[in-house]
Amino acid sequence: MKFRPCIDIHNGKVKQIVGGSLRDERDQAVENFVADQDAAFFAEFYRKRGIFGGHVILLNSRDSGFYEKTRQQAFGALRAFPGGLQAGGGITTENAASFLDAGASHVIVTSFVFKDGRVSYENLELLKREVGKEHLTLDLSCRKKDGKYFIVTDRWQKYTDVALSLPVLRELSSHCDEFLIHAVDVEGKAQGIEVPLVRLLAELDDFPVTYAGGVGSFQDLELLKKEGKGRIDVTIGSALDLFGGSMPLEEVLKYSSC
Repeated sequence: MKFRPCIDIHNGKVKQIVGGSLRDERDQAVENFVADQDAAFFAEFYRKRGIFGGHVILLNSRDSGFYEKTRQQAFGALRAFPGGLQAGGGITTENAASFLDAGASHVIVTSFVFKDGRVSYENLELLKREVGKEHLTLDLSCRKKDGKYFIVTDRWQKYTDVALSLPVLRELSSHCDEFLIHAVDVEGKAQGIEVPLVRLLAELDDFPVTYAGGVGSFQDLELLKKEGKGRIDVTIGSALDLFGGSMPLEEVLKYSSC
């Protein structure tokens, strides 16, 4: 289990939010933390520490009046740590190359691939041709409904018809390099992880998966390591001391490297 850093950008600022509160209408979100520093500051911090594989997430829609400020922040982070960060949020074949050119190691995609509630293999193939499978991370962030975890799109606001299962994970893994999965219902709450989801993800052997959502203590990290069989990487946001939380980054790094 490795620690993967995050830089979440909303309305042009680095923030930690409650994931399920995000709304495109009036660009709303419940905020846990708003940084005084810009995204490049955090990227440079991660670069100096040699913490690779983090995620820069643009949390505004491309129709938002804040989108350009958010995009500029993201590009600043990517340029500060070339090859060290992935980037996601509103990625399509039209703009994917620009994020790679700015320094992203991978582009992270949900809505362009899960179109109209189902997998668009046409769009998935277009993306693979545009950026290469080795530069593509699929974001399978999900919310629980009727006892299953359904992939959600459009900044986690819309349910698709695709429920996560081992066959689905195996099929999609053949089209990308990694998965990023936010457990949206607990994202930003730091009150515990989604254990059934972690157990499902642990069934996927020999494929990189990063889990985010609900980690608020080292007990949660231990549970994630146990239920994830040590196979799943972790992102910690609001609970991290870097973002005003109680979990010291230095201790997290020591723990995740054990």
